[in-house]
Amino acid sequence: MPVVAMVDGVKIEFYPDEHPPPHFHARYAEYVAQIEIRTGKVLRGSLPPAKIGRVRAWTASHYINLMNAWTAVEELRKPEKIDD
Repeated sequence: MPVVAMVDGVKIEFYPDEHPPPHFHARYAEYVAQIEIRTGKVLRGSLPPAKIGRVRAWTASHYINLMNAWTAVEELRKPEKIDD
């Protein structure tokens, strides 16, 4: 599971062999959430409220990079790191 970014202490990860809709996994301490890239909606799991707000804002401003990472994973390539 490649980590493509760190957002306020939250690891942003993509897993191989994923399924639509395009999403990533956000991991912080014991919390894990699947976040839809297009909407920022939590599909499964949870994060603390302050962290989810920060991750959603970051997701909106990094949409193209996240979709490129999603495409790379679908094509069985390693996604590139996303810098702030």
